[in-house]
Amino acid sequence: MPISSFSAPSAIAKPGVCTSSTRPASPYEGQVIYATDTDLLQIWNGTAWRTLAFATPTNGTVLQTQTATYGTEVTSNSDATYKDTGLSASITPTSTTSKILVQVVQAGVYVTTGNSENRAQLQLLRAGSGIFDFTGTLHQYSATALIKIGQAHCLYVDSPASTSSLTYKTQFRNVYNGNAGVLVQAGSATSTIVLQEIAA
Repeated sequence: MPISSFSAPSAIAKPGVCTSSTRPASPYEGQVIYATDTDLLQIWNGTAWRTLAFATPTNGTVLQTQTATYGTEVTSNSDATYKDTGLSASITPTSTTSKILVQVVQAGVYVTTGNSENRAQLQLLRAGSGIFDFTGTLHQYSATALIKIGQAHCLYVDSPASTSSLTYKTQFRNVYNGNAGVLVQAGSATSTIVLQEIAA
């Protein structure tokens, strides 16, 4: 009986590997694929394909986001020592080359009556060390030195070169006169911090 000839397929199918136009027609919930044309890992959630991540993150890709808020009023009367505002958030970078984009809205910044030179100063810290003074000295003279400054904003790109958990927080102080108070979150205003790991 003659043996029939056999031709090997030109390409061996690789389960889960496809292109964005040849994804499974009838996927099951939880099915994961890798699209070779877009370099994306995707999962079928039962109704749609959702992107998990770039298989190889490209420069500028947001890898993760961590946020926190704080809305308790805090007062400092010292011109020598920074005090925690209570606002903080932690993030664990996935790569030592990643950047951390830090965005802060420090709400309810307020200087009480006491001296015309009372000034508020705020700084950003990573792992307990100051890395950025994001206000200089906030000051607006008035006869009573009662100043409702409002919000102070911070936008900072950090290069921690670490894959350990990192805590970012803010601190504040009264720069020139310790006889009067500087407040943050005055009147229970809510401050916000956002940390984003950016592929680099």
